[in-house]
Amino acid sequence: MKSFRYCSIFLMAILAACQSKEKKEPGSEMVRAEPIPRVLIADIEKGIEAHVAREVEKGNGYFHMTSDDKELRLELVRVHTEYLSNLGPQRHFACVDLADVNGDVYDVDFFLSGDPGDMTVTETTLHKLNGKPYYSWKQQADKTWTRVPIETADNQLLGVIEGQDQFEFTYEVTLPEMEEAARIWIPIPQTDRFQTVEMISRTVPADPDILTDEGFGNSVLFMELAPEDSGTKITFRYRVRRLEKMPYRGEATPEEYLAPNLLMPVGDRFETLADSIIGDKRSNGTLMQARALYDYVSDNMRYAKWKDYGTGDAVFACDALTGNCTEFHSLFISLARSAGIPARFAVGAAIPSDRNEGGIDGYHCWAEFYAEGKWWPVDISEANKYKALSTYYFGRHPANRIEFTRGRDIVLEPGPQTGPINFLAYPVMEIGGSPAIADTFFSFRRKGGPE
Repeated sequence: MKSFRYCSIFLMAILAACQSKEKKEPGSEMVRAEPIPRVLIADIEKGIEAHVAREVEKGNGYFHMTSDDKELRLELVRVHTEYLSNLGPQRHFACVDLADVNGDVYDVDFFLSGDPGDMTVTETTLHKLNGKPYYSWKQQADKTWTRVPIETADNQLLGVIEGQDQFEFTYEVTLPEMEEAARIWIPIPQTDRFQTVEMISRTVPADPDILTDEGFGNSVLFMELAPEDSGTKITFRYRVRRLEKMPYRGEATPEEYLAPNLLMPVGDRFETLADSIIGDKRSNGTLMQARALYDYVSDNMRYAKWKDYGTGDAVFACDALTGNCTEFHSLFISLARSAGIPARFAVGAAIPSDRNEGGIDGYHCWAEFYAEGKWWPVDISEANKYKALSTYYFGRHPANRIEFTRGRDIVLEPGPQTGPINFLAYPVMEIGGSPAIADTFFSFRRKGGPE
Protein backbone atom coordinates (compact mmCIF):
# COMPACT_ATOMS: atom_id res chain seq x y z
CA MET A 1 0.00 0.00 0.00
CA LYS A 2 1.13 3.47 -0.75
CA SER A 3 2.37 5.55 2.15
CA PHE A 4 4.21 8.40 0.47
CA ARG A 5 1.76 10.75 2.11
CA TYR A 6 3.56 10.20 5.41
CA CYS A 7 6.69 12.11 4.49
CA SER A 8 7.62 14.45 7.35
CA ILE A 9 10.16 17.12 8.22
CA PHE A 10 11.33 15.35 11.34
CA LEU A 11 12.00 11.68 11.83
CA MET A 12 8.72 9.90 11.57
CA ALA A 13 8.45 6.30 12.61
CA ILE A 14 9.99 3.83 14.93
CA LEU A 15 8.34 0.51 14.57
CA ALA A 16 7.49 -2.74 16.28
CA ALA A 17 8.59 -4.64 13.16
CA CYS A 18 11.17 -2.17 11.76
CA GLN A 19 11.36 0.82 14.08
CA SER A 20 12.94 3.88 12.56
CA LYS A 21 13.48 7.50 13.66
CA GLU A 22 16.93 8.67 14.70
CA LYS A 23 19.19 5.65 15.00
CA LYS A 24 22.89 5.44 15.48
CA GLU A 25 24.99 4.19 12.61
CA PRO A 26 28.36 2.56 13.30
CA GLY A 27 31.05 5.14 13.76
CA SER A 28 28.68 8.08 13.84
CA GLU A 29 27.49 10.39 16.60
CA MET A 30 23.88 10.52 17.71
CA VAL A 31 22.33 13.81 16.63
CA ARG A 32 18.94 15.44 16.86
CA ALA A 33 16.90 15.59 13.70
CA GLU A 34 17.16 18.91 11.86
CA PRO A 35 14.74 20.50 9.40
CA ILE A 36 15.30 18.96 6.00
CA PRO A 37 13.92 19.49 2.51
CA ARG A 38 10.87 17.38 1.79
CA VAL A 39 11.76 13.94 0.48
CA LEU A 40 8.82 11.78 -0.53
CA ILE A 41 8.55 8.41 1.14
CA ALA A 42 8.12 7.09 -2.41
CA ASP A 43 11.67 8.31 -3.13
CA ILE A 44 13.03 6.21 -0.26
CA GLU A 45 11.02 3.23 -1.49
CA LYS A 46 12.54 3.59 -4.95
CA GLY A 47 15.99 3.97 -3.41
CA ILE A 48 15.84 0.76 -1.41
CA GLU A 49 14.22 -1.19 -4.26
CA ALA A 50 16.99 -0.01 -6.60
CA HIS A 51 19.65 -1.12 -4.08
CA VAL A 52 18.09 -4.57 -3.68
CA ALA A 53 17.77 -4.93 -7.47
CA ARG A 54 21.46 -4.08 -7.96
CA GLU A 55 22.53 -6.57 -5.31
CA VAL A 56 20.30 -9.28 -6.79
CA GLU A 57 21.82 -8.68 -10.22
CA LYS A 58 25.33 -8.96 -8.78
CA GLY A 59 24.33 -12.03 -6.77
CA ASN A 60 23.08 -14.12 -9.69
CA GLY A 61 19.45 -13.68 -8.80
CA TYR A 62 19.74 -13.45 -5.01
CA PHE A 63 20.39 -10.84 -2.33
CA HIS A 64 23.27 -12.30 -0.30
CA MET A 65 23.80 -11.88 3.45
CA THR A 66 25.49 -13.88 6.20
CA SER A 67 23.90 -14.97 9.48
CA ASP A 68 25.64 -17.18 12.05
CA ASP A 69 28.30 -18.02 9.46
CA LYS A 70 25.55 -19.21 7.12
CA GLU A 71 25.29 -17.76 3.62
CA LEU A 72 21.77 -16.56 2.91
CA ARG A 73 20.29 -16.37 -0.58
CA LEU A 74 17.39 -13.99 -0.31
CA GLU A 75 14.56 -12.74 -2.50
CA LEU A 76 12.58 -9.56 -1.94
CA VAL A 77 9.12 -10.17 -0.45
CA ARG A 78 8.03 -6.60 0.32
CA VAL A 79 9.16 -3.16 1.38
CA HIS A 80 7.60 -1.94 4.64
CA THR A 81 6.34 1.28 3.04
CA GLU A 82 4.51 2.30 6.20
CA TYR A 83 7.83 2.64 8.06
CA LEU A 84 10.07 4.32 5.52
CA SER A 85 11.30 7.59 7.02
CA ASN A 86 13.70 10.51 6.82
CA LEU A 87 16.27 10.67 9.63
CA GLY A 88 17.85 13.99 8.76
CA PRO A 89 19.52 15.77 5.85
CA GLN A 90 20.22 13.12 3.20
CA ARG A 91 19.72 10.32 5.76
CA HIS A 92 16.92 7.78 5.49
CA PHE A 93 15.69 4.50 6.92
CA ALA A 94 14.01 1.52 5.29
CA CYS A 95 13.24 -2.07 6.10
CA VAL A 96 12.21 -4.97 3.91
CA ASP A 97 11.20 -8.61 4.15
CA LEU A 98 13.54 -10.99 2.33
CA ALA A 99 12.85 -14.73 2.02
CA ASP A 100 15.68 -17.26 2.03
CA VAL A 101 15.56 -20.20 -0.39
CA ASN A 102 14.76 -22.51 2.55
CA GLY A 103 11.62 -20.53 3.41
CA ASP A 104 12.89 -18.43 6.32
CA VAL A 105 11.82 -14.79 6.17
CA TYR A 106 14.24 -12.11 7.38
CA ASP A 107 13.28 -8.57 8.31
CA VAL A 108 16.27 -6.40 7.31
CA ASP A 109 16.95 -2.80 8.38
CA PHE A 110 18.72 -0.41 6.00
CA PHE A 111 20.19 3.06 6.48
CA LEU A 112 20.58 5.15 3.34
CA SER A 113 22.20 8.44 2.48
CA GLY A 114 21.72 10.78 -0.48
CA ASP A 115 19.03 12.55 -2.42
CA PRO A 116 16.09 11.20 -4.44
CA GLY A 117 17.38 9.17 -7.36
CA ASP A 118 20.87 8.92 -5.83
CA MET A 119 20.67 7.01 -2.54
CA THR A 120 23.39 4.76 -1.16
CA VAL A 121 22.97 2.13 1.56
CA THR A 122 25.38 2.74 4.44
CA GLU A 123 24.34 -0.05 6.82
CA THR A 124 22.42 -3.32 6.55
CA THR A 125 21.39 -5.39 9.58
CA LEU A 126 19.19 -8.44 10.18
CA HIS A 127 16.40 -7.36 12.53
CA LYS A 128 14.09 -10.39 12.64
CA LEU A 129 14.00 -14.03 11.66
CA ASN A 130 10.49 -15.33 11.01
CA GLY A 131 9.04 -12.49 13.05
CA LYS A 132 11.37 -12.98 16.03
CA PRO A 133 13.59 -9.92 16.66
CA TYR A 134 17.30 -9.96 17.38
CA TYR A 135 17.05 -6.50 18.95
CA SER A 136 14.62 -3.67 19.66
CA TRP A 137 14.92 0.12 19.69
CA LYS A 138 14.80 2.44 22.70
CA GLN A 139 14.30 6.20 22.62
CA GLN A 140 16.75 8.22 24.70
CA ALA A 141 16.04 11.43 26.60
CA ASP A 142 17.56 13.46 23.75
CA LYS A 143 15.04 11.92 21.30
CA THR A 144 17.63 9.69 19.61
CA TRP A 145 17.29 5.91 19.31
CA THR A 146 19.68 3.07 20.11
CA ARG A 147 19.49 -0.70 19.73
CA VAL A 148 18.64 -2.79 22.77
CA PRO A 149 19.23 -6.56 22.95
CA ILE A 150 15.97 -8.45 23.29
CA GLU A 151 17.27 -10.09 26.47
CA THR A 152 17.42 -6.72 28.24
CA ALA A 153 14.32 -5.11 26.69
CA ASP A 154 11.38 -4.33 28.95
CA ASN A 155 7.77 -5.26 28.15
CA GLN A 156 6.99 -1.93 26.49
CA LEU A 157 9.86 -2.39 24.03
CA LEU A 158 8.42 -5.84 23.29
CA GLY A 159 5.05 -4.41 22.32
CA VAL A 160 3.14 -4.33 25.61
CA ILE A 161 1.45 -1.35 27.26
CA GLU A 162 -0.20 -2.43 30.49
CA GLY A 163 -3.10 -0.72 32.21
CA GLN A 164 -4.61 1.57 29.58
CA ASP A 165 -3.75 3.37 26.36
CA GLN A 166 -5.33 6.25 24.43
CA PHE A 167 -4.79 7.10 20.78
CA GLU A 168 -6.34 8.22 17.52
CA PHE A 169 -6.62 5.51 14.90
CA THR A 170 -7.04 6.07 11.14
CA TYR A 171 -8.44 3.42 8.80
CA GLU A 172 -7.89 4.45 5.17
CA VAL A 173 -9.06 2.64 2.04
CA THR A 174 -8.15 3.55 -1.56
CA LEU A 175 -10.70 2.29 -4.05
CA PRO A 176 -9.34 0.50 -7.14
CA GLU A 177 -10.27 1.21 -10.73
CA MET A 178 -13.89 0.20 -11.27
CA GLU A 179 -15.50 -0.25 -14.67
CA GLU A 180 -18.73 -1.66 -13.20
CA ALA A 181 -20.89 -1.09 -10.16
CA ALA A 182 -19.23 -2.26 -6.97
CA ARG A 183 -20.02 -3.00 -3.32
CA ILE A 184 -17.82 -2.77 -0.23
CA TRP A 185 -18.05 -3.93 3.40
CA ILE A 186 -15.81 -2.22 5.99
CA PRO A 187 -15.60 -3.14 9.71
CA ILE A 188 -16.57 -0.46 12.24
CA PRO A 189 -14.99 -0.97 15.69
CA GLN A 190 -17.41 -0.75 18.60
CA THR A 191 -17.28 0.25 22.23
CA ASP A 192 -17.26 -2.59 24.74
CA ARG A 193 -16.01 -3.15 28.29
CA PHE A 194 -12.36 -3.01 27.16
CA GLN A 195 -12.42 -0.24 24.56
CA THR A 196 -14.23 3.05 24.13
CA VAL A 197 -14.38 4.05 20.47
CA GLU A 198 -15.56 7.42 19.17
CA MET A 199 -15.64 8.14 15.44
CA ILE A 200 -14.08 11.59 14.94
CA SER A 201 -14.57 11.85 11.19
CA ARG A 202 -15.68 9.83 8.19
CA THR A 203 -15.07 10.47 4.50
CA VAL A 204 -17.09 8.28 2.13
CA PRO A 205 -18.09 8.69 -1.54
CA ALA A 206 -21.66 7.37 -1.19
CA ASP A 207 -24.47 7.05 1.31
CA PRO A 208 -23.60 4.07 3.53
CA ASP A 209 -25.70 1.61 5.47
CA ILE A 210 -24.56 0.20 8.81
CA LEU A 211 -25.15 -3.54 9.01
CA THR A 212 -25.08 -5.78 12.07
CA ASP A 213 -24.40 -9.49 11.80
CA GLU A 214 -26.65 -11.60 13.98
CA GLY A 215 -24.01 -14.15 14.90
CA PHE A 216 -21.51 -11.85 16.63
CA GLY A 217 -23.03 -8.38 16.70
CA ASN A 218 -20.32 -6.82 14.55
CA SER A 219 -20.96 -3.40 13.00
CA VAL A 220 -20.13 -3.17 9.29
CA LEU A 221 -20.40 -0.22 6.90
CA PHE A 222 -21.85 -1.16 3.52
CA MET A 223 -21.77 0.99 0.36
CA GLU A 224 -22.74 0.64 -3.27
CA LEU A 225 -20.17 2.31 -5.53
CA ALA A 226 -20.02 3.51 -9.13
CA PRO A 227 -17.12 3.67 -11.64
CA GLU A 228 -16.73 7.41 -10.99
CA ASP A 229 -15.71 6.53 -7.41
CA SER A 230 -12.50 4.91 -8.72
CA GLY A 231 -9.41 6.06 -6.85
CA THR A 232 -11.42 7.68 -4.07
CA LYS A 233 -10.08 7.48 -0.54
CA ILE A 234 -12.41 6.31 2.22
CA THR A 235 -11.19 7.44 5.62
CA PHE A 236 -12.31 6.81 9.20
CA ARG A 237 -10.70 8.47 12.20
CA TYR A 238 -11.40 7.17 15.70
CA ARG A 239 -10.55 8.30 19.21
CA VAL A 240 -9.86 5.18 21.28
CA ARG A 241 -9.37 4.46 24.96
CA ARG A 242 -8.37 0.86 25.50
CA LEU A 243 -7.90 -1.16 28.70
CA GLU A 244 -5.58 -4.10 29.17
CA LYS A 245 -7.61 -7.26 28.75
CA MET A 246 -7.52 -10.07 31.29
CA PRO A 247 -9.79 -13.02 32.15
CA TYR A 248 -13.41 -11.85 32.35
CA ARG A 249 -16.92 -13.16 32.66
CA GLY A 250 -18.76 -12.86 29.35
CA GLU A 251 -22.32 -12.71 28.17
CA ALA A 252 -21.97 -15.28 25.39
CA THR A 253 -23.00 -18.91 25.75
CA PRO A 254 -19.68 -20.80 25.71
CA GLU A 255 -21.15 -23.86 23.98
CA GLU A 256 -21.69 -21.75 20.85
CA TYR A 257 -17.92 -21.75 20.40
CA LEU A 258 -17.46 -25.51 20.18
CA ALA A 259 -18.82 -25.78 16.63
CA PRO A 260 -16.55 -25.86 13.56
CA ASN A 261 -16.03 -23.05 11.06
CA LEU A 262 -15.32 -23.42 7.37
CA LEU A 263 -11.56 -23.08 7.88
CA MET A 264 -11.44 -24.22 11.51
CA PRO A 265 -12.60 -27.86 11.56
CA VAL A 266 -13.33 -29.74 14.76
CA GLY A 267 -12.73 -33.42 15.50
CA ASP A 268 -10.91 -36.08 13.46
CA ARG A 269 -7.20 -35.23 13.17
CA PHE A 270 -7.58 -32.22 15.48
CA GLU A 271 -9.18 -34.30 18.21
CA THR A 272 -6.46 -36.93 17.89
CA LEU A 273 -3.74 -34.30 18.04
CA ALA A 274 -5.37 -32.45 20.94
CA ASP A 275 -5.68 -35.68 22.92
CA SER A 276 -2.00 -36.47 22.36
CA ILE A 277 -0.95 -32.96 23.45
CA ILE A 278 -3.13 -32.89 26.57
CA GLY A 279 -2.26 -36.46 27.56
CA ASP A 280 -2.43 -37.04 31.30
CA LYS A 281 -3.43 -33.39 31.88
CA ARG A 282 -6.99 -34.40 31.03
CA SER A 283 -7.64 -34.83 34.74
CA ASN A 284 -5.97 -31.55 35.74
CA GLY A 285 -8.63 -29.08 34.65
CA THR A 286 -9.37 -26.92 31.62
CA LEU A 287 -6.69 -24.29 32.30
CA MET A 288 -3.86 -26.81 32.21
CA GLN A 289 -5.28 -28.41 29.09
CA ALA A 290 -5.54 -25.04 27.33
CA ARG A 291 -1.99 -24.16 28.37
CA ALA A 292 -0.72 -27.42 26.88
CA LEU A 293 -2.40 -26.57 23.55
CA TYR A 294 -1.08 -22.98 23.75
CA ASP A 295 2.48 -24.21 24.33
CA TYR A 296 2.23 -26.74 21.51
CA VAL A 297 1.21 -24.10 18.96
CA SER A 298 3.81 -21.60 20.20
CA ASP A 299 6.64 -24.15 20.30
CA ASN A 300 5.92 -25.90 17.01
CA MET A 301 4.68 -23.22 14.62
CA ARG A 302 6.97 -20.81 12.79
CA TYR A 303 5.83 -17.27 12.18
CA ALA A 304 6.32 -16.77 8.43
CA LYS A 305 4.36 -14.70 5.94
CA TRP A 306 4.78 -16.86 2.88
CA LYS A 307 2.88 -19.30 0.70
CA ASP A 308 -0.81 -19.58 1.66
CA TYR A 309 -0.65 -17.63 4.91
CA GLY A 310 -3.24 -15.20 6.19
CA THR A 311 -6.48 -17.11 5.57
CA GLY A 312 -6.76 -18.69 9.00
CA ASP A 313 -6.91 -22.21 7.58
CA ALA A 314 -6.33 -24.58 10.51
CA VAL A 315 -5.63 -27.53 8.18
CA PHE A 316 -2.89 -25.57 6.40
CA ALA A 317 -1.47 -24.49 9.76
CA CYS A 318 -1.47 -28.04 11.06
CA ASP A 319 0.30 -29.35 7.94
CA ALA A 320 2.76 -26.51 7.26
CA LEU A 321 3.26 -25.34 10.87
CA THR A 322 3.83 -21.85 9.48
CA GLY A 323 1.74 -18.72 9.06
CA ASN A 324 0.87 -15.42 10.64
CA CYS A 325 -1.44 -14.69 13.58
CA THR A 326 -4.47 -16.11 11.75
CA GLU A 327 -2.87 -19.54 11.36
CA PHE A 328 -1.57 -19.60 14.93
CA HIS A 329 -4.95 -18.86 16.44
CA SER A 330 -7.00 -20.92 13.99
CA LEU A 331 -4.95 -24.00 14.85
CA PHE A 332 -5.34 -23.29 18.56
CA ILE A 333 -9.11 -22.82 18.23
CA SER A 334 -9.57 -26.05 16.25
CA LEU A 335 -7.52 -27.95 18.84
CA ALA A 336 -9.30 -26.35 21.79
CA ARG A 337 -12.79 -26.97 20.42
CA SER A 338 -11.83 -30.53 19.54
CA ALA A 339 -10.81 -30.98 23.20
CA GLY A 340 -14.16 -29.61 24.38
CA ILE A 341 -12.80 -26.16 25.28
CA PRO A 342 -14.87 -23.26 23.84
CA ALA A 343 -12.64 -20.83 21.92
CA ARG A 344 -13.25 -17.83 19.68
CA PHE A 345 -11.49 -15.49 17.27
CA ALA A 346 -11.16 -11.69 17.06
CA VAL A 347 -9.23 -9.31 14.81
CA GLY A 348 -8.11 -5.69 14.91
CA ALA A 349 -4.78 -3.89 15.01
CA ALA A 350 -1.86 -3.79 17.44
CA ILE A 351 -0.72 -0.23 18.20
CA PRO A 352 3.08 0.14 18.46
CA SER A 353 4.19 0.64 22.04
CA ASP A 354 7.53 2.34 21.50
CA ARG A 355 6.52 5.28 19.32
CA ASN A 356 3.64 7.72 19.40
CA GLU A 357 2.56 7.99 15.78
CA GLY A 358 2.97 6.56 12.30
CA GLY A 359 1.95 3.61 10.18
CA ILE A 360 0.86 0.19 11.42
CA ASP A 361 1.96 -3.04 9.80
CA GLY A 362 -1.49 -4.40 8.95
CA TYR A 363 -4.07 -6.21 11.03
CA HIS A 364 -3.51 -8.46 14.04
CA CYS A 365 -5.73 -11.21 15.42
CA TRP A 366 -5.99 -13.15 18.66
CA ALA A 367 -8.13 -15.70 20.47
CA GLU A 368 -9.95 -16.41 23.73
CA PHE A 369 -10.88 -19.68 25.41
CA TYR A 370 -13.41 -20.42 28.13
CA ALA A 371 -12.41 -21.94 31.47
CA GLU A 372 -13.48 -21.63 35.10
CA GLY A 373 -16.43 -19.43 34.19
CA LYS A 374 -14.31 -16.84 32.36
CA TRP A 375 -12.99 -15.99 28.91
CA TRP A 376 -9.16 -16.08 28.86
CA PRO A 377 -7.39 -13.93 26.21
CA VAL A 378 -4.37 -15.45 24.46
CA ASP A 379 -1.98 -14.20 21.79
CA ILE A 380 0.13 -17.14 20.67
CA SER A 381 1.85 -15.53 17.69
CA GLU A 382 3.23 -12.76 19.94
CA ALA A 383 4.26 -15.34 22.54
CA ASN A 384 6.07 -17.17 19.74
CA LYS A 385 8.01 -13.99 18.88
CA TYR A 386 8.79 -13.02 22.47
CA LYS A 387 9.29 -16.11 24.63
CA ALA A 388 9.83 -13.92 27.69
CA LEU A 389 6.16 -12.92 27.39
CA SER A 390 4.70 -16.41 26.99
CA THR A 391 3.17 -16.30 30.45
CA TYR A 392 1.83 -12.77 29.95
CA TYR A 393 0.03 -13.64 26.70
CA PHE A 394 -1.71 -16.60 28.34
CA GLY A 395 -4.55 -14.64 29.91
CA ARG A 396 -3.65 -11.08 28.87
CA HIS A 397 -3.91 -8.75 25.91
CA PRO A 398 -2.09 -5.41 26.20
CA ALA A 399 -3.91 -2.08 26.17
CA ASN A 400 -2.32 -0.91 22.92
CA ARG A 401 -4.85 -2.55 20.60
CA ILE A 402 -8.10 -1.88 18.83
CA GLU A 403 -10.60 -4.62 18.02
CA PHE A 404 -12.54 -4.44 14.74
CA THR A 405 -14.67 -7.59 14.67
CA ARG A 406 -15.22 -10.95 16.31
CA GLY A 407 -15.88 -14.35 14.86
CA ARG A 408 -15.47 -16.27 11.63
CA ASP A 409 -17.90 -16.99 8.78
CA ILE A 410 -19.64 -13.65 9.28
CA VAL A 411 -23.06 -13.48 7.62
CA LEU A 412 -24.41 -10.09 6.49
CA GLU A 413 -27.52 -8.95 4.65
CA PRO A 414 -26.79 -7.83 2.04
CA GLY A 415 -23.61 -9.86 1.90
CA PRO A 416 -20.94 -10.77 -0.66
CA GLN A 417 -21.87 -13.18 -3.44
CA THR A 418 -19.04 -15.43 -2.27
CA GLY A 419 -20.97 -16.15 0.94
CA PRO A 420 -20.01 -15.72 4.60
CA ILE A 421 -16.97 -13.53 5.27
CA ASN A 422 -14.04 -15.58 6.59
CA PHE A 423 -13.04 -12.78 9.00
CA LEU A 424 -13.29 -9.02 8.62
CA ALA A 425 -10.20 -6.88 9.07
CA TYR A 426 -9.55 -5.37 5.63
CA PRO A 427 -12.53 -4.37 3.49
CA VAL A 428 -14.37 -6.99 1.48
CA MET A 429 -15.13 -5.68 -1.99
CA GLU A 430 -16.84 -6.88 -5.15
CA ILE A 431 -16.77 -5.27 -8.59
CA GLY A 432 -19.49 -6.54 -10.91
CA GLY A 433 -20.02 -9.43 -8.52
CA SER A 434 -16.36 -10.54 -8.56
CA PRO A 435 -13.98 -10.20 -5.57
CA ALA A 436 -11.68 -7.17 -5.66
CA ILE A 437 -8.97 -5.73 -3.44
CA ALA A 438 -8.88 -2.19 -2.07
CA ASP A 439 -5.55 -0.92 -0.71
CA THR A 440 -5.84 -0.37 3.04
CA PHE A 441 -3.58 1.59 5.37
CA PHE A 442 -3.69 1.97 9.17
CA SER A 443 -2.00 4.74 11.15
CA PHE A 444 -2.22 6.15 14.67
CA ARG A 445 -1.29 9.01 16.95
CA ARG A 446 -1.10 8.38 20.67
CA LYS A 447 -2.62 10.89 23.04
CA GLY A 448 0.23 12.91 24.51
CA GLY A 449 2.45 12.06 21.53
CA PRO A 450 4.14 14.54 19.20
CA GLU A 451 2.03 17.22 17.58
